[in-house]
Amino acid sequence: MASRTGKIGAIAVACGVGLLIIGSLGFLLPHANVANLTAADLAALRFTLLQAALSAAASCILAIPLARALFRARFWGSGALVRLISAPFILPSLAAVVGLLAIFGRGGVLNDALTAVGAPQISIFGLGGVVLAHVFLNLPLATRMLMNGWADIPTERFRLAQSLSFGRWAMFVHLEWPLLRALLPSAFAVIFLVCLTSFSVALILGGGPRATTIELGIYQSLRFEFDLGRAANLAMMQTALCFMATLVMAAVWQPSGFGTGLDRKVLLRAAWLDGCIIVLATLFFALPLAAIAARGMAGLVDLPNGFWMAAGRSIFIAVTSAFLAVWAALMLAMARARGAGVWVDLAAMLPLGTSSLALGVGAFLALRPVMPPQNAALTLAVFFNAAMALPFVYRLLLPNCRAVETGYSRLMASLGMSGWAMLNIVFLPRLAPILGFSLGLSAAMAMGDFGVIALFGAADQPTLPILAARLMGAYQMQAAASVTLWLILFAFALFWLFDHLGGRDAGA
Repeated sequence: MASRTGKIGAIAVACGVGLLIIGSLGFLLPHANVANLTAADLAALRFTLLQAALSAAASCILAIPLARALFRARFWGSGALVRLISAPFILPSLAAVVGLLAIFGRGGVLNDALTAVGAPQISIFGLGGVVLAHVFLNLPLATRMLMNGWADIPTERFRLAQSLSFGRWAMFVHLEWPLLRALLPSAFAVIFLVCLTSFSVALILGGGPRATTIELGIYQSLRFEFDLGRAANLAMMQTALCFMATLVMAAVWQPSGFGTGLDRKVLLRAAWLDGCIIVLATLFFALPLAAIAARGMAGLVDLPNGFWMAAGRSIFIAVTSAFLAVWAALMLAMARARGAGVWVDLAAMLPLGTSSLALGVGAFLALRPVMPPQNAALTLAVFFNAAMALPFVYRLLLPNCRAVETGYSRLMASLGMSGWAMLNIVFLPRLAPILGFSLGLSAAMAMGDFGVIALFGAADQPTLPILAARLMGAYQMQAAASVTLWLILFAFALFWLFDHLGGRDAGA
C-alpha cells in the first residue's frame, strides 16, 4: 500500500493537474458551438490532420534506414554523432525553422545555388515546409525509438541468425520486421500527436487559407479577429483531436517481445549504404544548425533592445516549469510505485489530451472578466509548460521509482522510514541521473515555448522566441539569427547543466 504522506502528495498533484486542465477547458464550453463551424474551420481541420499524418509517416519511414545504419555502424565518434542527430528533439522549434529558412528559404543557401546555375527556386512555405520542419524536429525521436528497439533484440538472436547463414532479407523478415511492426505504430502515434500541437512551425511556414492548422486558427481568431466563439470552437476541436490521438497511442503501444539475453555486444557488418545514409542525415541536421551559427555569430554581441530581459523571462519560465513538472511527476511516480491505483496514470497522462494553446484560450476566457489576461501570461506559461512536460517526465521516472521500491521497500519498512527521510535518503540519490535528465529536457523544451505568450499578446513582456519572431517579421534576419543562436545556447546549456548535476550527484 502506498504510504499515507506519499498518497496525499499524489492526490494533491492530481487535483492540481485536473483543475488546471479540466478547469481551463470548462470555460470553453459556454462559448463553443459546433453548429457554427465554418468552411475555414473545416479546412484547418483537414490541413492539421494532413500535415500531422505526412510528418509522422515521413519521420517513421526515414527513421528505419537511419536507425538501422546507426545501430550497425561502429566507428570513432559514433556516440557523438548519435547525440548530434538527437539534438533537434530538444531544439526550440523556432530555432529549427530559422535554420531551415537559412538553407531552404528564399535567400537561403540552396536557392542561391539554384539561382546561380539558372534553375528555378523552391519555396519552403506551405505544406511542404511544415512537413520538412516537423521531420527535422521529430526524425531524431523516431530514430532513437527504433534504435532502442534494435538494442533490445538479444545478441543471441543475431548470432543464431548468423550461424544459420541468414542473408539480409531473412534477417529482416525474422528479426527486424517483428521489431518494426511492434514499434512503428507507437512512433507514428507519438509524432502525430506532437505535430498536432506544433504552433510556431505552422505560424512561420504555414498561413494562408490552404495552410492553416487549428492552432494557427486559434491564434488568428483570438489575436487578430477577437472572435471568442471561433477560438473556443477550434480549441475544443483541437482537444478532441489530441484526446483521440492519445487513446490511439495508448492502444498501439507495445513492449519489446524478444525476451532477454546475456547482454553481450553484437557486431554487425555495416554496408556502404549505411555510410551514405549516415552522411546524408548528418548533413540534414548539421547544415541548418551551422547556418544559424554562421549568421548569428556576427551579431552575437550587438543584440537588440530588450534582449536580456527577454532572456531572463525565458530562463525563468524554463527553470520554474521544469522543477514544477519534475516535482509533480516524482510525487505521482513514487505513489504509483508504492501501490497507488491507476488514477495516478490517468492524472499524469491527462495533459496529453489537449494542447497549451487550447488551455490558453480557456484561461483567457476565465481571466478576462477579472483582470487583463496578459498580466498573467508568464505565470500561465510556467504552469502550462509544466503540465505539457508532465506525461513525458512521469514515463521517465516511473520505471526507476519501481526499481527503487522493489529493491528497498523491505529495508524502508523495517526502519520505519517514510516521508522526507524516505525521499531524501533512498529515492533522490538513486533517481539523481534520471531527475537531472528530466529537468534538463523539460527546461530545454520550455525555453522554446511560443504559444501562451504569443496568444496572450504581452507586448511588453516578450520571451526570446517572441523576440526572434518579431525580428523575422520586421525582416531583420541577422538580428533574428543572433537571438535564435542565443536561444539554442541557453536551451542546451540548461539541458547540459541539469543533466550534469544529476550525474554528479549520482556519483557522490
